[in-house]
Amino acid sequence: MTGTDPLDTLDDAQAAAAFRRLVRHLRNRHDAQNIDLMGLAGFCRNCLSDWIRDAGYQGDKMEARALIHGMPFDEWKAKYQTEASPEQMARMEESLKKNGGTH
Repeated sequence: MTGTDPLDTLDDAQAAAAFRRLVRHLRNRHDAQNIDLMGLAGFCRNCLSDWIRDAGYQGDKMEARALIHGMPFDEWKAKYQTEASPEQMARMEESLKKNGGTH
């Protein structure tokens, strides 16, 4: 894409507020499994954790995951994560191909 992406004109405070709203929404929607998010959109809560680290968050991987999940990742995983089916894994693999090598 040439030129400026209109998203880059969004005020940082507005972008941050929208990001926080997204994270809080996902914290309340434990039924939205990471594997399903990956299968539909090619990203999940763990990706958001990676992205905040890419953006400069100083915490390690597990601290970033705790921040996004709202609790330690191992606790979240034990409470809410279900076993992925072969169909879910296949959808995730197909979805990731659409990410153009990034996610």
